[in-house]
Amino acid sequence: MGERDEEFQKAKERHEFLCREIERHNELYYVHAKPEISDYEYDMLVKELEKLEEKYPELKTPYSPTQRVGGRVIDEFRAVEHRVPMLSIDNTYNEEELRDFYRRVRKAIPPNEKVTYVVEPKIDGVAISITYRSRIYSLAVTRGDGFKGDDVTENVKTIRSVPLRLKDSAPDFLEVRGEVFMKNDELERLNQIREEMGEEPFRNPRNTTAGTLKLKDPRQVAERKLEVFFYELILEEDQTSLIKTHVEALEKLREWGLPVNPEWKICNDIEDVVKLTNEWRERRFSLGYEIDGLVIKVNEHRIRDILGATSKAPRWVIAYKFPAEVARTKLLNIKVQVGKTGALTPVAEMEPVKLAGTIVKRATLHNFEELSRKDIRIGDIVEIQKAGEIIPQVIRPLLEFRPLNTKPFLPPEKCPECGSEVKKDPEGVFYRCLNMDCPAQLKQRLQHFAQRRAMDIEGLGTALIEQLVNKGLVKNIADIYRLKMEQLVQLERMGKKSSQNLLNAIEASKNRPLSSLIFGLGIRHVGQHLAEVLAKHFGSIDKLMKASIEELTSIPEVGPIVAESIRDFFSTKENLQLIEDLRNLKVRMEEETASIEEGKNILKGMTFVVTGTLKNFTRDQIEQKIKSLGGKAVSSVSKNTDYLIVGESPGSKLEKAQRLGVKIISEEDFLNMIGEKVN
Repeated sequence: MGERDEEFQKAKERHEFLCREIERHNELYYVHAKPEISDYEYDMLVKELEKLEEKYPELKTPYSPTQRVGGRVIDEFRAVEHRVPMLSIDNTYNEEELRDFYRRVRKAIPPNEKVTYVVEPKIDGVAISITYRSRIYSLAVTRGDGFKGDDVTENVKTIRSVPLRLKDSAPDFLEVRGEVFMKNDELERLNQIREEMGEEPFRNPRNTTAGTLKLKDPRQVAERKLEVFFYELILEEDQTSLIKTHVEALEKLREWGLPVNPEWKICNDIEDVVKLTNEWRERRFSLGYEIDGLVIKVNEHRIRDILGATSKAPRWVIAYKFPAEVARTKLLNIKVQVGKTGALTPVAEMEPVKLAGTIVKRATLHNFEELSRKDIRIGDIVEIQKAGEIIPQVIRPLLEFRPLNTKPFLPPEKCPECGSEVKKDPEGVFYRCLNMDCPAQLKQRLQHFAQRRAMDIEGLGTALIEQLVNKGLVKNIADIYRLKMEQLVQLERMGKKSSQNLLNAIEASKNRPLSSLIFGLGIRHVGQHLAEVLAKHFGSIDKLMKASIEELTSIPEVGPIVAESIRDFFSTKENLQLIEDLRNLKVRMEEETASIEEGKNILKGMTFVVTGTLKNFTRDQIEQKIKSLGGKAVSSVSKNTDYLIVGESPGSKLEKAQRLGVKIISEEDFLNMIGEKVN
């Protein structure tokens, strides 16, 4: 075999490997929403394949990843063909490649032709195409492979920022494209709920958005607050003369009632574009959502027409991707945390390092399976990044720096807090402490029980719970209601006044709604919303305790796994004793009469928002009152809000309500409305 033949054979083997690897990552990303590598690493694989095929054109095949836009259609949803393909966008990672893009544009157009560029944040979400017929929301399709996507009409319909009807000035038929995404604080809210239920947290907003759009129950989608920004119009032939630039298209989108990212900017030349990319490197961390770069588009449509497109990407647009935010540091220790459901989670403790604008000392290792797969050890120099710029995580150890005599970190056989037996979940990846009286679990359960969304015991915070458990004053949840003044005043920072305030808060918690108690018990997989559903359906803890699997699964929000979890909880001797103790201590076990009796839904069909400090209610209490009377309590003001209840020191919601013409009432007005006496 000659040198040329040997070189070609190696290239052929590498080509086959790259094709398989890229397709595997396509499947992980598009089909399973579980990518293993960063966008940058993926793009480097594609670039290597492209260069290989440039050198050896005979290697190019119809099924090569360079000949397709990407991804396969997910089978669970009806496949819909795009009227106009949703092509991908070429990526660049440095200034020189941006200038190359500029030179290609200039070369393709007449020398004296003026061209401007629109720069927009590249949101890290899911591309979507939405069609309006007779100005009414009609169809939503994901990008899919660029030629066919998934029909997610019902799921996207739940996104509140998607208008269901356009303004009268909009065309009868309109197709628009945009990006569905999730804000950082919403991801944090969902992860708090998942951790409370003993489930692994979501890793970043993009994957969570993709997974949410694949949920089969639109009601579950509605519970996750997705957002959307639109950035493109697919114009009909008779519309092309009406809209001549991208800026005009953005203005039309906004005019017709479609949300547009306000952060776009027009640039007159490539130097302005380069300057803007440098400004955004740090500025991106100040946004409430994730962007992984900037999209630079030729503004003038007539120049776009001249430039055209390749088989996979338009020539008039390019994406500038930010360099991956990765840092190196030393892993000092691996600590095992015990959650309220007994789940054991490994956490990396590291030498402090700056990453994505913050100092990071701790990072998630997710679970022991992943820890083993990555072979991360104490003493390693590790690379860390922020998944979606939110959750610090360890990417990998740098084996070339590994000290001698390090050992793999194995799952503990005993709980690090109480020394009890540890077992792996049969259906999952978590190891759990089986001891119901484990102090770490107890502390977590007490915090959960006392939180504002549960029994709302003001003053019973983390530091006080530590003291109560460590001193043996509280050995289970019911012991909260047995605390005495003489016990509390002996604790640090607990004088007579603060002790009395705590006792008053504990007493007041006995009358919280049944849903607060159900949520506060910490039943695995039962979040705040499901607790409200169960309270409304059963009306008492006794009926819920007696419910069979069949009765539980007859409720739309309850699946087999959740039903099994509820039955397991109420089949455990210790939990039944806890319920009986709470009953004897006068904690309310039934739903409020107003919420279960007919004829009491006096607020039915009304939507309320609350702002400021109230005299007679906490925020949760008044929201529960609204719900118990058939009304709806939401957190933000919109044109659909009927009333804004205003207390002392109201926030920006008051100004927004005034601007939208929402009716503003006082706490006293609300009490008069529901026929209760004003204090």
